[in-house]
Amino acid sequence: MATYAIGDLQGCYDPLRRLFDYIGFDPAIDRAWFVGDLVNRGPASLEVLRFVKSLGPAASVVLGNHDLHLVMQAEGYGKPNKEDTLEDILAAADRDDLLAWLRAQPLFHVEGGWAMVHAGLLPAWTVAQAQALSDEASAALTAAGYRDFLANMWGSEPAAWSDDLAGWDRLRVVVNAMTRMRYVTAAGAMEFRAAGAKAPPDKGPADCLPWFEVPHRASADHLIVCGHWSALGYRDEANVLALDTGCLWGGCLTAVRLEDRRVFRQPCPQQAKPSGWD
Repeated sequence: MATYAIGDLQGCYDPLRRLFDYIGFDPAIDRAWFVGDLVNRGPASLEVLRFVKSLGPAASVVLGNHDLHLVMQAEGYGKPNKEDTLEDILAAADRDDLLAWLRAQPLFHVEGGWAMVHAGLLPAWTVAQAQALSDEASAALTAAGYRDFLANMWGSEPAAWSDDLAGWDRLRVVVNAMTRMRYVTAAGAMEFRAAGAKAPPDKGPADCLPWFEVPHRASADHLIVCGHWSALGYRDEANVLALDTGCLWGGCLTAVRLEDRRVFRQPCPQQAKPSGWD
């Protein structure tokens, strides 16, 4: 049995199937961890969703910002983007089943000394606290009144965590940290708007750090597997494994076997032109 962590797919189905063939993935004994952003901007989001869902217990998925964008679009919330490629899903006969499955996926997944999140964890959060907060968000996404959550989910404020936060503000911070964050200020606030907020660390916003470089980060006792940051690319450090290697942009799709940190890659044809660091 092997556990493979796999970078952002964004609707790139053919590279995923080639990667599975290359590593000899066997869903009867192996496990695949998907770091989120299964869909959007690539050519085959519907096929990706159907395939990953079909893996059943062999797949562990965390939600990314593009996955939540799909859920919101399906319910009439948020603004469509001219670069979206979600029409096939929204028109599919099995859309309701697929979307219900997607909403049921968590923002955070923990297993032993490993943990997976799409974007990151605020520096003050322990892994146990992050798991509890992810559970709160999942309860809201799967509740009978989940559309109320969707109506209040998007937005960049509050930018910082406080244990006193409640209601939609509390859940919005959780969603933003786990699906959108790259940089934080010295005070621990998320930075989304400054110049360079999507750029690699050597070109990032002034007076900010990548979330995983904050000294004394409370989640540093686990290996955090993440994606979301194609400008960062592949990074394997003692407690961070970043896997967004730009498959959508013509980079490669990366998998890492967690048991021994062996890297497997498949080259990807360019499916979209970068419009900044996404």
